[in-house]
Amino acid sequence: MEGEMARIGLVAHDDKKDDLCRWAEAHRDKLARHQLWGTGTTGSRVMEATGLEVGLLKSGPLGGDQQLGAMICEGRLDVLVFFIDPLSAQPHDVDVKALTRLATLYDVPLANNKSTADAVLAAI
Repeated sequence: MEGEMARIGLVAHDDKKDDLCRWAEAHRDKLARHQLWGTGTTGSRVMEATGLEVGLLKSGPLGGDQQLGAMICEGRLDVLVFFIDPLSAQPHDVDVKALTRLATLYDVPLANNKSTADAVLAAI
């Protein structure tokens, strides 16, 4: 996949959205070479922060996590960047677990924090 356009899903829990936006700003030039998809608020915030085009899905709790999961199952997502907040309970935790399970099952690179997102982005 190196050098090719990748389809990247972007999602972050509420307390991690600022971190994901800062990460996207720092990597704006590289992300601009790829197709980006994001759950509602996260995708909108990344677009505002970077000026990049992000295909917007539903908000995570309203089905956006499941939409990303469907994209993984259908072979329409190459990378998932999901900044997870490990210290806060999430009301839609079952959706989060399903999404991360699908990324694992379908062998889609999954970055849960800045360090892994840096490594995954460097590899594509």
